[in-house]
Amino acid sequence: MSRSQPPGFTPTGTISTSADRRRVVFATVVGTTVEWYDFFLYASAAGLVFGQLFFAPAGPGIAQILSFLTVGLSFLFRPLGAFLAGHLGDKYGRRVVLMITLILMGASTTLIGVLPTYEVIGVAAPVLLILLRVLQGISAGGEWGGAVLMAVEHAPKTKRSLFGASPQLGVPLGLLLASGMLGLMAVVAPGDAFLAWGWRVPFLLSFVLILIGFYVRRKVEESPVFVELAERKEKTRMPIVQLFRTHALLVIIAAFVFAGNNAVGYMTTGGYIQRYATNPDGPVGLATADVLGAVTISAVSWLVFTWIGGWIGDVIGRRTTYLVGWAALLVGVFLLFPLVNTANIALLTLGLVVLTVGLGLTYGPQAALYAELFPASIRFSGVSISYALGAILGGAFAPTIAEALVKATGSTTSVTWYLAGMVVLGAIATLLLRDRSGIPLGPDHEAEQAVSPVRGLSKV
Repeated sequence: MSRSQPPGFTPTGTISTSADRRRVVFATVVGTTVEWYDFFLYASAAGLVFGQLFFAPAGPGIAQILSFLTVGLSFLFRPLGAFLAGHLGDKYGRRVVLMITLILMGASTTLIGVLPTYEVIGVAAPVLLILLRVLQGISAGGEWGGAVLMAVEHAPKTKRSLFGASPQLGVPLGLLLASGMLGLMAVVAPGDAFLAWGWRVPFLLSFVLILIGFYVRRKVEESPVFVELAERKEKTRMPIVQLFRTHALLVIIAAFVFAGNNAVGYMTTGGYIQRYATNPDGPVGLATADVLGAVTISAVSWLVFTWIGGWIGDVIGRRTTYLVGWAALLVGVFLLFPLVNTANIALLTLGLVVLTVGLGLTYGPQAALYAELFPASIRFSGVSISYALGAILGGAFAPTIAEALVKATGSTTSVTWYLAGMVVLGAIATLLLRDRSGIPLGPDHEAEQAVSPVRGLSKV
C-alpha cells in the first residue's frame, strides 16, 4: 500500500465513483474514434484516389500497389511510436502521451487535406504524402497503449474487459465515420469532382474533431495505477529494456494474437475491399458510394460485436472469448470473397457483416487481455509494443499482399487462404497464453504479475 493515496483510489487499482468511470470511458471512446478516423481515412483514400493523384506516372497497376504500400509503410513506424509512448507513459503517465498522440495525428491528417498532387508539384507530392503517413503511424503506435490502460486500470476488476472495450470501439467508430464521410462526399461531389476536391473535405474535418478530442481528454484524471507508482517512486528507469530482458517471448506471442485479427480487419480498414469492389476494370465494378455504404454498415456491426466481445470477456474469460472469435472469423474469411465476387451489393454487405462477428469477438477483450499480461511498471511499454508489432505482422501489408496475390494468381482464393493462415496463427498464439482474468493490476502485486503467462514457462 502506498503511503499516500490519491482521492478516490482503492487498493484494487480503480477509482471509486461511477461518474469518474463514465468520464474515462467517454474520453477513451472519443479520443480513439478521432485517432482511427484519421488513420482509416487515409487507408480508404489510398484505395480510392491516392494512386491516381500521387502515383499516376507509375502506371495504373503499379500506382495502386504503391498507394497501398504507403498504408503499410506507416506500420513500420508504429513500433517507434510505441517505444516512445511506452517509455514516456511508464515514466510520466498515460494521460500526457494521449494528448501528444492526438495532436500529432490530427495535424498530419489535416495537412494531407491541403497537400498538392503530383500534377501540381511533381515528385514532392508523394514524398510529402509518405512523410505525413509516417507521422500518422508514429501517433497510432503510441495512442493505443495509453487509451486501453486508462480504461482498464480505472475499471472495476469484474468489468475490465467491458471497460477495455471502450477504446476498442474507437476502431469501428473511426471506420464508420471515415467511410460515412467519404461516402457522403462521393454523393455530394461524384465522379471527377470527388477526385478533384471531394476527398479532401473529410481530411480537413479532422481539425475540428481533434479540438473536440483534446477538450474531452484533458478533463480525465491520470490512471490510478500510475499515480500509485509515482507516489511510491517505483517507476522503472528504462522500462523498454526491462520489458525485453524479462518478457521478450511474451511480447512476440501477444503480437501474433493481434496479427490474426488485424490482417483480416485491414481488408476494409486498409482500403482493399473498397478498391477491389469499385475498380471499373475488375470483376465486381460496383459504385463507390454503394461500397462505402456497405463498409459503413459493417462498421456498425463491428462496433456491436466488439462491445459484445468485451462484455463476454468478463463472463467466460478473455482466452475463451478469443477462441470462439477465431472460429467465427475463420467462417467469415471463407465467405467473404465468394459473396463480394457476386457483384451484388446486398451480398457484399452480408459478407462484410459476417466478417465483423469474429473481428469483434477477437478485438473486444484485447485491452483487458494485454493489460493483464504485463507487470504494472512496464505495462505501457508491453501493451504498446505488442500491439505495434502485431500490426506489422498482420495489417501492415495485408492490402498490398492481397493485391499482389490476385495479380499473380488471377483469383481471390489465394487471398482467402492467406487470411485463414493468419487467423490460425492468432488462434495458436492465444492457446499459448494462460487466462489471467482478474489478476490484481496495482504495483503491490508486481511479483504475481511478473510470473510469465506463457504456457510451459511457469507452474501457475
